[in-house]
Amino acid sequence: MEPIIAIVLALIGYALGSAKLINQGNEALVERLGRYHRKLKPGLNFIVPLIDQVVMEDTTREQFLDIKPQNVITQDNIYVEVDAIVYWRIRDIEKSFYAIEDLQGALTQVTTTTLREIIAQNTLEQTNVSRSEMDVALLDQLNNITTDWGVDILRLDLQSITLPESVRKSREEEQAAVIKKRALITEAEGEKEAAIKKAEGTMASVQIISQALRSNPDSRDILRYLVAQDYVDASQKLGESNNAKIVFVDPANSTEMFQELIAESAITEGHSKKSENGNT
Repeated sequence: MEPIIAIVLALIGYALGSAKLINQGNEALVERLGRYHRKLKPGLNFIVPLIDQVVMEDTTREQFLDIKPQNVITQDNIYVEVDAIVYWRIRDIEKSFYAIEDLQGALTQVTTTTLREIIAQNTLEQTNVSRSEMDVALLDQLNNITTDWGVDILRLDLQSITLPESVRKSREEEQAAVIKKRALITEAEGEKEAAIKKAEGTMASVQIISQALRSNPDSRDILRYLVAQDYVDASQKLGESNNAKIVFVDPANSTEMFQELIAESAITEGHSKKSENGNT
């Protein structure tokens, strides 16, 4: 009876030692007597105890690697601080284990080196404007290297490009100058448009007056009256202020002009009085 129990226990121990459960999204590598033997897929797998050994289990899901801020010099000799994130995934777990010693460390180093190289080929303006083109160039160059490691670089995002304080201040001043220039141009264009509208209005008024004067036989007297009326209106507006004024009047024309205005005012007052007497 005891040998049977021993055999059963040995079989149970063998089963427990040979069963390997791999979680979904992971893969594992098995070595037999120190040499690569096979790859374990997600689910329940069996190996030969004491002969087979699981040397690695890793995820094949997408991972990210945060690249610490790096000081990089652009093509126009400006130092910038670049912060980036790399999204990657293991495509071939066998290569990722046997082809490179420290996979994440190698990814960090190659990404940093490639990032510096790409930015050094662009000016500061190109770096800020063409980030999408830079991302594509970085991905192509990185994947050419990491293919041998069984890794796919999925995305590389440049989170921030920080400028030195002096450069940032200069760019802010430049931007402020551009905004001020645009405002001055807009103001000048507005004044120009207003002046054109005013000139067009004046021209239209002159044309109307000229047409009316040509069609009226007493045009000369009407024109003199209009000029005198404008003069009086301007004098009244000038007199509304409390400040002292000096008004220069042409002696040759002032007497005749005021006589006409006085005569016109007297005629108007006479008509008004007759109207009042008739009403009473």
